[in-house]
Amino acid sequence: MNNQQRKWVYLIVLALVWGSSFILIKKSLIGLTPIQLGALRTFVAGLFILSIGYKSLKKIQKHHWKFIVFSSLLGTLFPAFFFAFALTGIDSSVASILNSLTSLNALIVGTVFFGFAFKRIQLGGVLIGLVGTILLILESSSLNPNQNYWFAIFVLVASIGYAFNVNIIKKHLSDISAMSITAGHFALLIIPVFLVLVFSGFFTSVEFNEETNTSFIYLIILSVVGTGLAKIMFNNLIQISSPVFSTSVAYLIPIVAVIWGFIDGEKVSYLQLVAGAIILLGIYIVNKVK
Repeated sequence: MNNQQRKWVYLIVLALVWGSSFILIKKSLIGLTPIQLGALRTFVAGLFILSIGYKSLKKIQKHHWKFIVFSSLLGTLFPAFFFAFALTGIDSSVASILNSLTSLNALIVGTVFFGFAFKRIQLGGVLIGLVGTILLILESSSLNPNQNYWFAIFVLVASIGYAFNVNIIKKHLSDISAMSITAGHFALLIIPVFLVLVFSGFFTSVEFNEETNTSFIYLIILSVVGTGLAKIMFNNLIQISSPVFSTSVAYLIPIVAVIWGFIDGEKVSYLQLVAGAIILLGIYIVNKVK
């Protein structure tokens, strides 16, 4: 499989995995505070990644570490907490829709701060995808008027962090493997998030019962698959494609998340499905340029 084929496979797999992550976060919040969920998600993912990829840390050179620090904070640590807080106020499907702004942010950040060039047709595709996103937001807000959309700020800030992260990896970390980058992230984060768990009262206040045990199962799936394995795949996707292509996964994620939201009892309308089709058109246009 060549890189052109592999990047599309990665895009689809990541859309399925991360599209399912929002409902997993929602279920994991049962019995856990947002701070505990963010810390535990990162800690479990760190244990898993370091157990299979600790040898790859040797490949990281001294000059790479400062970029891995910024990448780990903006692309792994802060989003884990921000999305946990966001889902205490808005539906999982709405949060995933707002996250689709990541692709537009990546284009802007890459151009302004990293000197990456883009073609007008790519901007047009991003804007078409953004139109679909706006339609989804408006329709979702009309279906769920009682939600607190101030919590959407957490998602918007996380999407900006993701935008910086993909550009950092593309420009400064493309010469080391995706596993090295991911292992580097969690090597830096695993002790701090463990301390957050300790001071959050997780080991003294969390009660283990049938309800919380189920939420822990969801969290383990989220941590190992949605955070650990998916981060390796995403970091590799950035290296073999472009920041705009890799973040266009954020346009597919809402489609999967809305389906899961519907299954879980969240309201879904035909207009949301139309908006999803517009988003797919935007992705096609963005990635038509070679």
